[in-house]
This record gives sequence, C-alpha cells and structure tokens, in this order.
Amino acid sequence: MLTLSNRNQFIIGTILVMLVVATRGQHIATLQSLPGASWAAFFLAGVYLRPRWVLPGLLALTWILDFAAYTWGGASGFCITPAYVFLLPAYSALWFAGRWYAGQYCFEWRTLLPLSIAMLAGGAVCKLFSSGGFYFFSGRFTDPTFIEFGARLAKYFPLHFQPLVLYVSCAALIHVLFSLASSSTQARNVTTGE
Repeated sequence: MLTLSNRNQFIIGTILVMLVVATRGQHIATLQSLPGASWAAFFLAGVYLRPRWVLPGLLALTWILDFAAYTWGGASGFCITPAYVFLLPAYSALWFAGRWYAGQYCFEWRTLLPLSIAMLAGGAVCKLFSSGGFYFFSGRFTDPTFIEFGARLAKYFPLHFQPLVLYVSCAALIHVLFSLASSSTQARNVTTGE
C-alpha cells in the first residue's frame, strides 16, 4: 500500500491542481501548451491522496474551470450539454483506478503490470462514459449508433490515452527518484548513527 505523509500529500495535491488549471482545455501538445492533464490528475490523486473529499474537490475544480472558460473566457459551449454530467463517473473511474493501484503498489519492477492495468482500465471506462455520454445524450448527433460510436472510440481513445501515459510516466519517474533519494538518506543516517 502506498502511503505518504500529510505534507507530501499536500505538495502532490497542489501540483495536481496547478497542472489541471494550467492545462484544462488543451488537447494537443504544442510548444506553447501541454496536453490536458485532467485524466492523469484524477488517476494520480487516487494513487497518492488519501482523503475522500479529493474526488469531489477535483470534480468541482474542473467544473469551475469549464464554467469560467465558457462564461468569461470565450470558450465554445459545444460540450456544455446535459451529457456533461457523464464526466462525474468518467473522472471517478480514473480516481478509483488510481486507488486500486495504490493498494497494489510495491517499489519493484513488477508494479508496472498493475499500474498499466489500472491506467488502461481507468482510461477505457473514462472514455466510455465521457465520449459515450456525449455521443448518445448531448443532442449533437442525429441518429447515434453503437457502430459509429465504436468507430469514434477506436479513433479517439489513443489520442486521449497518450497524455495519461505521459503524465503518469513523468510522475512515476519523479516517484522513483524521490524514493531512491529517501532510501539513500535513510541508509546514510543509519550508518552514521543519526
């Protein structure tokens, strides 16, 4: 089980919030912007942050950011439909996948298999709810069919999954570096008697 001090959870939570604020609405990486980090933020919050209020807090943050962008930022309201409510189970799936992985975590190479399973399952369920909800319930598509939805899912899922893998890979690298540094410091303290 992965457990962190309250201080470390606060630091990670702050970084995740800043990442969501900085990237919300960015879907394609350019030199000026990073891809959207919402999927990764929900997944990583599930992995690292223990308080249960984090999930509704992140959901509220994304809603506030979208509302502000639509109301005052000049963003298109194309996605603001009754289907927007499907983001609740979509993002929750990522958070729960992260929680599941935290229970499987061990600081060994074999942790990569459950991490990959959690990301893939969480990402797939998220995409099914977010895209499926929008496709079938937004009113933007005439005569939606499961065949057309399947084709859209096959086309767009990899594009949405890539940022999740990118951000979680970066987080995993940072996690390994901090863990190794912490182990080195603890070993040094033991040998010097501190």
